[in-house]
Amino acid sequence: MDIKKRQYWGQMEGASSVVLNLLLFLFKFWAGYVSGSVAIIADAWHTLSDSLSSVVVLVGVKISGKPADKEHPFGHGRAELIAAMIVGVMLTIVAFEFVMQSLQRLHAHQPAEYGTIAIWAMVISIVLKEAMAQFAFWTGRKTKMTSLTADGWHHRSDAISSVIILVAIFIGRHIWWIDGVLGIAVAITIFITAIDIMKKSVHPLMGVAPDKEMKDKVCCICNECAGADTEPHHFHLHEYGHHSELTFHVRMDGKLSLEEAHRLSKKIECEVFKELNIYPTVHMEPCHCCDHKKASAGQVGKTGNDVSEKKNADDG
Repeated sequence: MDIKKRQYWGQMEGASSVVLNLLLFLFKFWAGYVSGSVAIIADAWHTLSDSLSSVVVLVGVKISGKPADKEHPFGHGRAELIAAMIVGVMLTIVAFEFVMQSLQRLHAHQPAEYGTIAIWAMVISIVLKEAMAQFAFWTGRKTKMTSLTADGWHHRSDAISSVIILVAIFIGRHIWWIDGVLGIAVAITIFITAIDIMKKSVHPLMGVAPDKEMKDKVCCICNECAGADTEPHHFHLHEYGHHSELTFHVRMDGKLSLEEAHRLSKKIECEVFKELNIYPTVHMEPCHCCDHKKASAGQVGKTGNDVSEKKNADDG
């Protein structure tokens, strides 16, 4: 899929999520305020956080589509990671605030008065958020954009928290502390989501090593292109959003001409990009293994001849 189509579907998912989440946030916040439920209000803020993550998707798709320039020679893909870090920190603060509010409600023995509005708010939230999650998963598979898939899981976490609250609505009249406890449960869900967002953002920023599967594929490509064991090593992976750079070293026959070595390195780079969609840079190292083997074989042969000659002389 070309860049324009990826941007179209990315912006479509992000824009629709922002609009629907904002409307759902207002509805759920109002329902929570009317019923006096901390859990529903917390869930409403969770829905608003989904809007923020969708804004991150929109910004990331927009900026990551910009071409490289003098100040950003590897593109602008990491802007999405930085924005996601900010959202993760904001979610952590929200989760902490709702834990404190829920603890205060439990300490005061203050129950919530659920009604028809609360029930409808949760039912609509569950259906709508799961539909949004499915759409995000579908666009993520279609465009191969991990940010869209992550947005889908954010939607699904909101749907799960709404399911928890819906269960509490039917038993809350008999258990006064259920609202405060579920407020803490939803806050924990928000906190886990925040940690997951920050973790996925920090790893590429700090730098991650290529996995074994990627190394094995690169080794196969190098050996097929060169027709010999090139022993790829010294791997370095640099991720810039959807743009990734991979540098590694290979060993080639030291007697190859500069032109032939360059031709092989370009062939390897083209095949790696074709197979892995990564921009590779190959560093060639001279290898004199064959010469060493020949020299060793000659030395062994010479030693063998000397031993035979000495033995014949002794027999004589």
